[in-house]
Amino acid sequence: MVKCMTESERSKCRTVVGLVGNPTSDKGRGAKVDAQVLSLLREAGTIHDFDVLDLTGTSFNDSLNRARERAHEYDYLVVVGGDGMIALGANAVGCSGKPLGIVAMGSGNDFARGLKLPVNRIETAVEGIVGAIVRGSHIDVDMGRVTSLEGGYSVDPSTGSEYETPAGESAVQMHPIDRYYAGMLSCGIDASINDRANHSHLPNGSLRYFAAVLVELTHMKRYGYHVKATLADGSIEERDIVSPLLTVANSRHIGGGIEVSPYSCFSDGLLDLVWMDHVPNFHECAVAIPNAYNGRLLASNVFGWKRVREIEITRAQEGDEPPILMADGEYVGHLPVRVVAEDRALRVLVPPAVAAHEIDSKERVAEAIARDGRDPVTGAFA
Repeated sequence: MVKCMTESERSKCRTVVGLVGNPTSDKGRGAKVDAQVLSLLREAGTIHDFDVLDLTGTSFNDSLNRARERAHEYDYLVVVGGDGMIALGANAVGCSGKPLGIVAMGSGNDFARGLKLPVNRIETAVEGIVGAIVRGSHIDVDMGRVTSLEGGYSVDPSTGSEYETPAGESAVQMHPIDRYYAGMLSCGIDASINDRANHSHLPNGSLRYFAAVLVELTHMKRYGYHVKATLADGSIEERDIVSPLLTVANSRHIGGGIEVSPYSCFSDGLLDLVWMDHVPNFHECAVAIPNAYNGRLLASNVFGWKRVREIEITRAQEGDEPPILMADGEYVGHLPVRVVAEDRALRVLVPPAVAAHEIDSKERVAEAIARDGRDPVTGAFA
C-alpha cells in the first residue's frame, strides 16, 4: 500500500490504481479506448474506494519512465493495449510485487490469451481487474530478462531506430540493454516478420503478420549465433547455431496465435530455446505452417528445442548478421545479450475464477513432449 505523507493529510491511505494507455495505437483510436477504461475505473473507484492515476505518456519510453518514477504513488498498475503494453507494464512493476492489470486490446495479445484473460472486451476486462483488486486475486508468472554483453546496445522500443549519442560517445556505453519480457525474445526470422508486419499497410493485424510470414519464408536467411546455455538440469551447453530462427520463449504463442513454443509454461522458472535446425524445403514449410496453429510444430525435426535457465547469445563467425532483437512486439537492440529466466517475477491481476485454476498444465506439456517423441531433458528426439 502507498504510505500517507502525514497523518494530518489523510486519516487513512486510499488505494491508488495507476493507468497507462496507448493513445497512438490503431491510428489514434486507442485514445478513445483509454478514455473509456479511465472512466470505468473511476466509476468503480467511487464504489470500492480507490483513486485512479493516469500515467499515460507520449511514447513507450515516456510512459515507462512515468510509471517507474511515480511507482511510490500507486498500488496497482493497469495497462491498455497489446503485448507491447504488457511489456511496458512488466518493465515498470516486474520484480516489485506490485500487481499488473491487463486490458488486452488489438489483434495479437498472445500473453493475455495464454492467461485466459478477455481480449477486446473492455468492460469485461475492467470488471475482472476491479474484482481482482477487491478480492486480492492474482497469479505470479515468470519473465525473461535481457541484458547487454560487451558490445550489445538498445534501440528505440517503438521504432527500432538507434538513439542519438553525443559526439565521441558510443551507443554501447550510452544505451545498454536491460529489459524484461513476458512472452518471447525474437532473434531471427521471427523478429524480421514482426518488423515487416509493423511496417505493413494492411488493415488487419493478423493479416499483416500472416503476410509478413509468407514474404520472409521466401527470403529466408541463415543467421549466425553462438549460444552458451545453462540447461534445466544445471549443465552448460555451448555451440554455434546457424539458423533462420532463434527464439527464447516464456509463453507459447506469437503473432496472434502462432504456437512457436508449445511446451512453454508461465510458472516453471525456465525459458524455452527454439530454433530451426536447418532451412526447411517446400514440403517441410507446407507441413510446418498448419502445425504452427495446432501445437505440433516441435514434432518436426526441422526444429530444435531445449529448456534453459540462462543463455548468452553472441555472433557466430559463420552466417548472416542477425536482425534487431524484438520482445513482445517491441524492439530491444543488438547482440550480444544474456537472457535469464526470472522465476515468478511478475504478479498479474486475474479474476478469482482464473486464479483458482492452475495456469499451466504440466500434464499437458509432458504428454505433448512424449507425443512428439522428444526427450524432456535433452530436447533431442528419443
